[in-house]
Amino acid sequence: MKTLGKHLQDKSLYALSFCSDLLLTPDDTLLLSVEGYGDDKKPRNKALFQHRFPHHNLSVEAVWPGLFVDKAGDYWDVPLSMSVDLATVASDSGASYRVCVHHNSGAPERLDSGQSEGIPAGLLPGLAVKGAICFRKNIDLWRSNAPKLKMVQPFDIFLSNPHVSASGIIGAAMTACFGEGAARSQIEDDDPQGFRGFSLQAPAVKSAFLADAFASASFSAQHGNFQRLFLDLTRFHARLDFPSGAKFLSGATHLAEDYFNSQKPNLEAIQDICPNATLSLQQQIAGPFSFRVDSRVAVELRNQNWNVRVDEPIFALEYALQVLGSAKAVAWYSPKHQEGMIELRFYET
Repeated sequence: MKTLGKHLQDKSLYALSFCSDLLLTPDDTLLLSVEGYGDDKKPRNKALFQHRFPHHNLSVEAVWPGLFVDKAGDYWDVPLSMSVDLATVASDSGASYRVCVHHNSGAPERLDSGQSEGIPAGLLPGLAVKGAICFRKNIDLWRSNAPKLKMVQPFDIFLSNPHVSASGIIGAAMTACFGEGAARSQIEDDDPQGFRGFSLQAPAVKSAFLADAFASASFSAQHGNFQRLFLDLTRFHARLDFPSGAKFLSGATHLAEDYFNSQKPNLEAIQDICPNATLSLQQQIAGPFSFRVDSRVAVELRNQNWNVRVDEPIFALEYALQVLGSAKAVAWYSPKHQEGMIELRFYET
């Protein structure tokens, strides 16, 4: 209890936020917000304008200071961050694209005093123009046609259809950056061995152009209609991400050469073709209560003791608000960051 009392006395746990969402026209909204913190940090301000076109969404955002998290899970403050984003309306299948212009101003600062490998290149002052195009395909492998219980409303209408489905995404991304961030590619932050896609750099004018392909595949399965009081919901979701097509192709080529030359496979090549995996499992406990765990799983062949690494597991207890159709209260905890939160979420699948 003393430890809990000390944590509750920590001023950094408390914040006060004011937010206003203005409907300017049926297709235009303006969001203004300011957050103040108990530990006397500078307040965070945000302005977001959104416009809906018939087939696109436009967002113009400015935050000062902006809060960002890097690959290692460390938090950074950027004095001023502005972006203009144009994207096609999301669809279950088909082609889509996105174009974003992002500008950072000021020197980024890490929130805590821990050790860091350096400032992520994507947060350094400068201008970046990013574009991506992809094609998505969803496939229903099986979907239950069994009737639901009559006169019994599911605890969550979005979790009431047993199914087995898969989806795949393949696409390409391009980045043109100008300023301090161009001197060190932000993709190099994710791959210490260097960027292997197409790249052009002009250090004299602090500019660079990068392009690469990416792919993703996911699988999901659900058992139960989430209507009964016990064991009527079990959900599993797995996603495999291949962030660099050039890296994957390079590794596959080296492995093919080793095979045809009857040589021992190179561990670095095998590591290059291994995707980043994300796993999620949800199980009903009783009634509207369910337990959920989400985690990233990485293969580390360089580690001789244990080749599988679990990254940032998150444990959550969910309470479905049946009266709202699809809403839930979620209490989650992250052991890695030693932080948790209680949230109210709507229409989350």
